[in-house]
Amino acid sequence: MLGKIIEILENSVIVQLAIDINQQPNLVNLHVVFENGDERVVGEIANVDQTKMLVNIVGELKGANFTPGVSSKPAFKSLVRMIKMEELEVFLGHQETGDGYTFFGYSNVYKNYKINVSVNDFFSSHFAILGNSGAGKSFTVSSLMQKLFVSRKDAPVGANIFMFDAYGEYTNAFKDLNKVNPMIHYKTYTTNTRFSDTEVIRIPIWLLDVDDLALLLDVTTPNQLPIIEKTLKLVPILTGNSPNVIKHKNDIIARALEDILLSGHEATKIRDQVVAVLTKFHTEELNLESTIAQPGYVRTFKQCMLIDKMGKMQEMELIVEFVKGFIDDNLSLTTAPEEQVYYTLADLEQAMDFALISEGILKSDKVFDYANVLSVRLHTLVNGESKVYFEYPEYITRAGYIQKLLTSPMGDGKCQIVNFNINYIDDRLAKVITKILSKMLFNMAVENPIRGSMPFHIVIEEAHRYVQKDTDTEILGYNIFDRITKEGRKYGVILGLITQRPSELSDTAISQCSNFVILRTLHPKDLDYIKNMVPNVSQEVITQLKSLKPGNCVAFGSAFKVPVFMYVDKPNPTPLSNNVDVNQIWYHYNQGTQVTPTVQAPITPIERVGNTSEPV
Repeated sequence: MLGKIIEILENSVIVQLAIDINQQPNLVNLHVVFENGDERVVGEIANVDQTKMLVNIVGELKGANFTPGVSSKPAFKSLVRMIKMEELEVFLGHQETGDGYTFFGYSNVYKNYKINVSVNDFFSSHFAILGNSGAGKSFTVSSLMQKLFVSRKDAPVGANIFMFDAYGEYTNAFKDLNKVNPMIHYKTYTTNTRFSDTEVIRIPIWLLDVDDLALLLDVTTPNQLPIIEKTLKLVPILTGNSPNVIKHKNDIIARALEDILLSGHEATKIRDQVVAVLTKFHTEELNLESTIAQPGYVRTFKQCMLIDKMGKMQEMELIVEFVKGFIDDNLSLTTAPEEQVYYTLADLEQAMDFALISEGILKSDKVFDYANVLSVRLHTLVNGESKVYFEYPEYITRAGYIQKLLTSPMGDGKCQIVNFNINYIDDRLAKVITKILSKMLFNMAVENPIRGSMPFHIVIEEAHRYVQKDTDTEILGYNIFDRITKEGRKYGVILGLITQRPSELSDTAISQCSNFVILRTLHPKDLDYIKNMVPNVSQEVITQLKSLKPGNCVAFGSAFKVPVFMYVDKPNPTPLSNNVDVNQIWYHYNQGTQVTPTVQAPITPIERVGNTSEPV
């Protein structure tokens, strides 16, 4: 018996010690049981002095079951004792990594105690891994993933894990998984167009909808969305040079010209606008050199726009009749192909140009102001280096595209981990690509007739750069990451957020996470954010977060019956996230030579050696 209860607070108990504390090991964070007949209330020792200890109630044992939370309080007459091993296993888990469980790490409190976590409880809900730079986030993620694939005899061959790798760190940690289990495949895509050994991320432009293009073109007002909608309706019609395509082009140009000719503006302005349209938009039949025949003479369209000394265009009626000849009221955007067709960024730019003139960009300065900026941004994309990420060599459906992403590099199996290295592009484009691919996965899962039969895990490194409090909701009506965290779980789309700045994350996204692995966190704003946004985190946990060693963490949530302090084994191989060795470079530098990085041996099944942890 450790002592007797002398005070019961709201969710804590103060115990008068009946033992010589100087003869005991450190008792802080160990668990005690308040036993009164069949009632067993479990508490965690939070503080100890020479005569008393403060115990926080964490739950109640009933037979072989544990109920977390302050569901009941002990009686003053309760026997106060240390917890037994069989009781500990009820809420910390068994020591064998059985079916349905994966190995996470070792308890910081109970020496050599393995923390095995239910795969369903952790990976069927959104999760977050938080911690300062240097606290060991990348090592922790790599170690947990490696253990997931090698800690059991059977491997999760049905997994579909998509990682967005902000620094290109994880390939070294996962590239040898196939050597451990031939059924496991890892694949990486890069944004480095000059690195020929890795395939570049390429997204078929025809798979992008209005919302995707709005993100890509950095839409700032909902008024710009109809332009994109019109563009997407036009692009399958205007792609190519078939007679039907020419008819539609002539019809659009002619309607724009008719609006200008009948606008009532002065003749010089009308002439200049018509010339501007036909300089940029023209076909073989309708252009400035098109011939207009009259009895006795033939003149070009351009010659018919001459203005006399009175400032009038004498052939206005003739030009209007000529233009009307190209307007076909039987044509409609509904004549577009029912299925998607292959088109390029250049085709999309042409379609937007026609969409702009059909929306009257030349007639209204207001329309010009908010619409022309889209054309400029698309033109910049079409002619810039970033166009490569939206160039795809052949037509493919969305389902086919995702299936290809999940096919092993050699085409001999299914990939379980697909890594997108977004290190070589700016944050804006990286965010857009992350959102587009995440939305594509979400939409496919939603449309799956067998709900949840093909789960997708989207793991985002440096999530605070991409999962933010954006203006998407004001422009599009939603933020895709907020939607995934609110709706994705029932469709099998799970978001994993890895970040050093949780306070910069979307509040909705972080609030929907059910499991948390938190490493050392120092910034007061982040600590306060964790305390306010993360459910069931106590002030004691917040205080301890500031002093955790690298690789040590606190894990809690639906997969953990009580908050668990543990350390995670160093992954093997490690991700490429080590700090620069300034001492080596400064003092052992040989001019003209380069340091060759050391590559560790392939992954082997995790084994625990010795009784001490190795800092990550």
